[in-house]
Amino acid sequence: MKVTNLGKVPATPVELEGAEGVVVQRPVAGADGAPTFSMRVFTVSPGGHTPFHTHQWEHENYIIAGRGALVSESGEEHPVSAGDFCLVMPGEKHCYRNSSDTERLIFICAVPVDHE
Repeated sequence: MKVTNLGKVPATPVELEGAEGVVVQRPVAGADGAPTFSMRVFTVSPGGHTPFHTHQWEHENYIIAGRGALVSESGEEHPVSAGDFCLVMPGEKHCYRNSSDTERLIFICAVPVDHE
């Protein structure tokens, strides 16, 4: 078993092309022996965004804090805020945008361990 606190998990800048003002933490990952899923926590600075991207697996997201939008390839924005759950299906091009000028957007992202 593993128990950790997010405050003890190092934050690493997301350096993918198209990302702006995003860091990731990996409180549960394959390196911990997790056989199936990895849980990552993304923090998006005010005005920041994740890169537009797609992948062949689903992922589930839970918004911990802040507000923003889950944006589709067509540009459709789905507003999100603390307490919301999101499902991104395989092949759906998407990104998260922080729409606040003052608050960070923080969300959990669960993905298969072999794609963390």
